[in-house]
Amino acid sequence: MNLRIRENWRIWLLVVFVVVSTVAIFAPLGGGTGVGGGDANDTAAAGDDGAVAESTASRYTNLRFGLELAGGTQVRAPLVGMTAEGLSFERDRAGEIEETVRSELGLGPADVRADAAGGTVEVFTDSVVGNVTQAEFAAALQAAGLDAGEGDVRSGVSASTREDAVVVLSNKIDRSGLSGGTVTQTASPGQQFILVEVPGADREEVIELIGEQGRVETVAFYPVQTDNGTEYRTDSLTTQDDFASVGNTQRNQDGSPSVSVTLNDRAAPEFQAAMQEYGFDRQGGTRCRYDLNRSIEENAEAFEEAGVENRCLLTVRDGEVVFAARVTDGLADNFRTGQFAERPVYSSSARTFEETRELEINLKVGALPTELDVENRGTTFFLLPSLAERFKPLSVLTGFAAVVAVSLMVFFRYRRADVAMPMILTAAAEVYVLLGFAAAVGLPLELSHIAGFIAVIGTGVDDLVIIADEIMQRGEIDTSRVFESRFRKAFWVIGAAAATTIIAMSPLAVLSLGDLRGFAIVTIVGVLVGVLVTRPAYGDILRVLVLRRE
Repeated sequence: MNLRIRENWRIWLLVVFVVVSTVAIFAPLGGGTGVGGGDANDTAAAGDDGAVAESTASRYTNLRFGLELAGGTQVRAPLVGMTAEGLSFERDRAGEIEETVRSELGLGPADVRADAAGGTVEVFTDSVVGNVTQAEFAAALQAAGLDAGEGDVRSGVSASTREDAVVVLSNKIDRSGLSGGTVTQTASPGQQFILVEVPGADREEVIELIGEQGRVETVAFYPVQTDNGTEYRTDSLTTQDDFASVGNTQRNQDGSPSVSVTLNDRAAPEFQAAMQEYGFDRQGGTRCRYDLNRSIEENAEAFEEAGVENRCLLTVRDGEVVFAARVTDGLADNFRTGQFAERPVYSSSARTFEETRELEINLKVGALPTELDVENRGTTFFLLPSLAERFKPLSVLTGFAAVVAVSLMVFFRYRRADVAMPMILTAAAEVYVLLGFAAAVGLPLELSHIAGFIAVIGTGVDDLVIIADEIMQRGEIDTSRVFESRFRKAFWVIGAAAATTIIAMSPLAVLSLGDLRGFAIVTIVGVLVGVLVTRPAYGDILRVLVLRRE
């Protein structure tokens, strides 16, 4: 068989796709932190998390497996909050409205969001979690000068807030070293949910990672002199929005963990001015004997009774103090001389290396706009990895059975090995290319994807049968021109069928419909690979075989 490249370029294109797919499936591509994972330093800092990554991927390939084929945890929960919609106000009033609603409801600075473009005001609490009712929310909006009633308020958050939450949770999972995790939106009548699936991870590990907002603040804890004596006060200095960059968790010379933080140009001068105002710039640095097992109020009482000044920089995560540190002599000098604003870097930490690593993740990915209500309205599901492993050989057996059944039908139909064998091999190559696509994009394979592969085998062979029938059942083929004419007619039929399939599957691929989405995506990609690569390649193979035979 003379496979000249110019005349048979479609065959060679299929060969290229098969080779590229082989590289994607088997070649060591590095990483190891999962889909969209972090850099090498993040992987090293993750410690033993690499073992989790291996549990969700084949030991010898780059294929990744989802919850149904690797076991793991699924969490489905709504975001806490209420939203008032259909409001009309100017953008420059958003800050005033947020301040008024916060004051009326007694909420924190990040618990209210006003969006003039969307005409919405959100509070990130509700009657279940924060004991704020829809009537109280409506009254607070009226106090802010908005024409809103209780009927304008619904439970749940806005679409933009859900999208922000998906991004933050995805980044948390990627940076944590948990491989193959996915975060999507899903809906049930009257409520929107966030669906988190993490293969190879137990329930407690996932809940600990995503169950809190991850809001991190740097707080100054310092004494002031009043008429009644010394009092200790706190002032929030920075949040995640003030960080230009965050380093990786490292161990200091004394073995304690820490993570470095660099402030942005806007926050650095304000931070330095606050340090000068609160006395953190004194020569020799500051003293800090803060007890992490006590509350801020209890530490303040202890310091006041002891009569010894303590000035601490506190790292507060979701309202809990996880680190308290003194200001060293060198850092105090930088505050005093103004050099800190030129290189605004300081370190933070937590009690253990694992907690500091979690702190680093929160610092890097930012905080959730509101927490997931897992406890009250959420559901969790855990599938044992040992049970999920049983589905893998069954999936392979199902696919093999499909190939054998199709092969037998094709052979009985044509009774010619030179027609049937290329058809089966081409269909198998199509599935192989799809596996390469899954490995290249890091798609965690689920049972729905396996169903898509089987559907691709069926539709692919069906198209190849159309090509073979059009060419073989209409008389002798004397020249290449006759062959091309018949192949072109068959290809028009295949193209129309492919377009119909893509149009029918597109809504399933776009909408958040769980397993149906995975099935639709694999089917659409398989149809595109078939129409653009494998069907034309089979036509060239058949042309070479038929013209040689004739």
